[in-house]
Amino acid sequence: MEDAKKLLGSVQISQEIITEVKNEVKHIADFKIKVEKYLAENTTQLLDVILFSSIYLGASDIHIEPEQTSSRLRIRLDGVLQDVIFFEQNIYHTLISRLKLLSKLKLNIVDRPQDGRFTVLADELLIEMRVSSLPAEYGESIVMRILNPKNLIGLEALGLRKDLYKAFEKEINKPNGMIIVTGPTGSGKTTTLYAFLMKIQNPEIKVITIEDPIEYHLKGVSQTQVAPEKGYDFSDGLRSIVRQDPDVILVGEIRDLETAKISLQASLTGHLVLSTLHTNDAAGTIPRLVDLGADPASIASGLKMAIGQRLVRKICKKCSTMEKPSAKELEELEKGLANLPKEIELSELKTVKVAKTKEGGCEACNFTGYKGRQGLYEAFQIDAEIERFILSNPPVSDVKEMARKKGMVTMYQAGLIEIAKGITTFDEVKRVVEEE
Repeated sequence: MEDAKKLLGSVQISQEIITEVKNEVKHIADFKIKVEKYLAENTTQLLDVILFSSIYLGASDIHIEPEQTSSRLRIRLDGVLQDVIFFEQNIYHTLISRLKLLSKLKLNIVDRPQDGRFTVLADELLIEMRVSSLPAEYGESIVMRILNPKNLIGLEALGLRKDLYKAFEKEINKPNGMIIVTGPTGSGKTTTLYAFLMKIQNPEIKVITIEDPIEYHLKGVSQTQVAPEKGYDFSDGLRSIVRQDPDVILVGEIRDLETAKISLQASLTGHLVLSTLHTNDAAGTIPRLVDLGADPASIASGLKMAIGQRLVRKICKKCSTMEKPSAKELEELEKGLANLPKEIELSELKTVKVAKTKEGGCEACNFTGYKGRQGLYEAFQIDAEIERFILSNPPVSDVKEMARKKGMVTMYQAGLIEIAKGITTFDEVKRVVEEE
């Protein structure tokens, strides 16, 4: 039965491995010991150990990378890659063959990229694994994206400031218009959009999503997945979706003019449209849509809110300390937070204490000093003045300046606020957000 499941694109993790990992794997060093044990004893269960240990430690991705004489296993924890172990090439080839079978990738193709997916059944959870294979100098580099349904969280759990929560709630409850979330891959855009859907979903409205691929399954929501190889892409899917009488449409990503045009048209004809766009910040949304070829008049009328997003690691509460900021740090906080909108509540900076991570961390944080992540957001709503401004086709710098005049808190300022609250550190904010 287990072998049959594996051939059908799913793998059942045995209760024995689940119990063993839960009892013995608390951090990366334990993970390495566990992999070493199975390298020596039972390579047929090695992939199961790698998969469940990564899931149990909260990794978002697993990387298997061939090098000249060995191969490397790494996992991404809280957005940062960490080495687990190096192993011999014969083990690498065994793992790759099994992964390609599971993911329905062609075994005989090694000279071009392939994408696939499979499901892990573990601990009464169904966890989707998205697999990408890429030709590299010494073999195929494999990356598995772990789509754990436990990562699906509601709007209340995003850790939003009160002003942002109110702004988001106001916009997602409007009957029409477009909300775009921007940021690089892995910045939490999908998590934010799904949180929006979970907040507004009810039996009285029809919600349809078109994604590439479907990342998480949502109850009560109609979800469709693009299949470019069959001629079914975002623009084709969107045309069909609009004929399905939806109230809310989620478009996984706006990549081309056709998708942008149909999405904007839908937002102007009684639909709430949620989508993502690859730009550096919220202000870049408008010039990016214009670059794709969208009509500025449609953008001005259809777009209701642009959101920029990043994820920063939170300090480990078990090993970090709170200290008085240095003169330079205090100056940076005072300068960066000088003109915040009055609705943002912040303690007097003269008395604030900032978090300092312990070098080498502790077991609880995988010896990194950080545990868990927090979103940094910037968002601006489109009012009549900004609508007129969009028609002049402004550059990113002018859009940003206008948004700040309207009270937008930038991602960098959002980071400084989290520092002042003792949630994260200066180093971490500067790692993910450009200084202003």
